[in-house]
Amino acid sequence: MRFHGSANYRLVVLVVLLVLADVALVLAQENSSSSQKRDPGYRPGIRAVAAGQKAKVKGSIVRREAETFSIRDDQDIETVVLLTEQTSVKSKGGFLRSGKNFGVTSLLRGLPVEVEGVGNQEGQLVADKVRFDNSDLKVAKLVEKRVGPVEQENERLAGQVGEVGEVSKMAKAEAGRAHERISALDDYVVQDSANVFFKVNSAVISPEDRQALDELAQKAMKTKGYVIEISGHADASGNAQRNRALSQQRADAVVRYLQENHDIPLRRMITPFGYGQMRPAADNDTPEGRRQNRRVEVKILVSRGMAGSGH
Repeated sequence: MRFHGSANYRLVVLVVLLVLADVALVLAQENSSSSQKRDPGYRPGIRAVAAGQKAKVKGSIVRREAETFSIRDDQDIETVVLLTEQTSVKSKGGFLRSGKNFGVTSLLRGLPVEVEGVGNQEGQLVADKVRFDNSDLKVAKLVEKRVGPVEQENERLAGQVGEVGEVSKMAKAEAGRAHERISALDDYVVQDSANVFFKVNSAVISPEDRQALDELAQKAMKTKGYVIEISGHADASGNAQRNRALSQQRADAVVRYLQENHDIPLRRMITPFGYGQMRPAADNDTPEGRRQNRRVEVKILVSRGMAGSGH
């Protein structure tokens, strides 16, 4: 009888302790919730870096805006990174382990990066340094190549990436995030566009096409929150590998022209890519068709909200 009484006593004590623990947990959650409500910058799943605080964050780029990009870490927490003219973008290693300099246009969706910087008043991480592996950049470029133009690729990404050997294996491992990689650009619409045409085996912009770029740049600079998408192309003449390199040179020539002649920040020119002969605009069997395929497509993109309710 005394044993059962002792057992009952211990049971009562245990129940009381559990109740007190539950009460403490509820109070802690309420305090945490109140603290979050008092913080105007709080957003679930978004890391806010305190103003003036130094931080180093690792993750994959999941979103790209005009002057910022977002990276997601292993805990599925996103950090918004702000790019500036002083941001250093380099690969790791290389000669004397100094790495190779890259433009911010190389910061593609899906690219694993390490970012060092300082927090600002908006909770963003102002990037001093962005570092990544060259091998990761190559994979990100191949995946981005399969993303394609904004208005065409939203529904086709998974199937197309599945055609790319080793890239397919990596894409399958991130299948749950595949749609989110392009969701940021899906929030944009084409505001204006221009095509720049090139002579055979040339990446030199003609005076006529410079004028077209001048007009497009003026429109872009009058547009709030714009980004510019640039894609290079080639006709089907010659070697496919050479055509791919040539189309990239043409895209790079347009980027350089817009930056040097109109001071458009590189961070506003996203994903310049050379598709080679893979995306013809016309029939390669005719001289006129081949001329149309030797082109760079330049598009001004704006967010759907800024573009107005018509979209």
